[in-house]
Amino acid sequence: MKEAMQRLREASIQAILESDSPDSLENLRVKYLGKKGELTAILRQMGKLSAEERPAMGQLANQLRGDIEASIEKRRAELNEAMLAKKLEREALDVTMPGEKPQLGHKHPMYNVLDQIKEIFIGMGFEIVDGPEVELADYNFTKLNIDEGHPSREWTDTFYFTEDSRILLRTQTSPMQIHAMEAKELPIRMIAPGRVYRKDEVDATHSPMFHQIEGMVIDKGVTMSDLKATLNLVVEKIYGKGTVTRFRPHHFPFTEPSCEMDIQCHKCGGKGCPTCKGEGWIEVLGAGMVHPKVLAGCGIDPDVYSGWAFGMGLERLAMGEYKITDLRLIFENDVRFLEQF
Repeated sequence: MKEAMQRLREASIQAILESDSPDSLENLRVKYLGKKGELTAILRQMGKLSAEERPAMGQLANQLRGDIEASIEKRRAELNEAMLAKKLEREALDVTMPGEKPQLGHKHPMYNVLDQIKEIFIGMGFEIVDGPEVELADYNFTKLNIDEGHPSREWTDTFYFTEDSRILLRTQTSPMQIHAMEAKELPIRMIAPGRVYRKDEVDATHSPMFHQIEGMVIDKGVTMSDLKATLNLVVEKIYGKGTVTRFRPHHFPFTEPSCEMDIQCHKCGGKGCPTCKGEGWIEVLGAGMVHPKVLAGCGIDPDVYSGWAFGMGLERLAMGEYKITDLRLIFENDVRFLEQF
């Protein structure tokens, strides 16, 4: 029996030293020390020994078990250390190498133009104001001298929330004229950028959601020439000296007289192309002198004060600034397009 335990010691220690993985070590532990292991099989022969021999053999058996367990733990530690060394070598990081530069975003081209416009108007003493996109029909239409029956108040043109057509998504930033005249002291110089909504079909120059910049001046002695000079100055600051513009007579219920302002098409230089629908010009804003009825409705005496107002399309200004030929590109969020700016 003593010889059997000696053979087991030599064989087990050799096998443990040759083991190359934690799994194989566990298999060896079961093989030698498990309930059905080789040491257990040897100990079953203890019954054949005399009473004097059993304590000595039991002591040898316990020592053998301890030696095998110690060898297994030592070999497991060696294997774990070797595995960690390989992992560190495989995942080694050279801290002296430059890291990958994170890709940073930038402002949308449309908001670059908006910032330019804000800076221009702030430099002329204007205030930036903000207002609700969900608006009352009284502010979007009635107080702007747009009575019931006007085509723009039809359900085919406007997004309404209520059956009685009282609450809607604003179709223009012009309601900010009323909010400003009701809330602010005279004189007033303000612009109000924001989103507006109309039931327009999507094409190269139209969208059901777009951005306008409303502007208004109310003071004594304000004239149409002030309006034209201001708008020409703004356009030249955006597009450069000598930018070609034109003013066309138009009709808006809340201004009288009224006009529309166009810039010469940046794509074709006025010759006519798909971007300008063959006209050579792109409409960028509507404007005019604030209607006396609108002034009076806000408690301002039209015999003492006068004013002008405009609403310009921000997307169309961005198209002209960056030579963008299709408005839909501004909203599609294609990074291949946006990364150009």
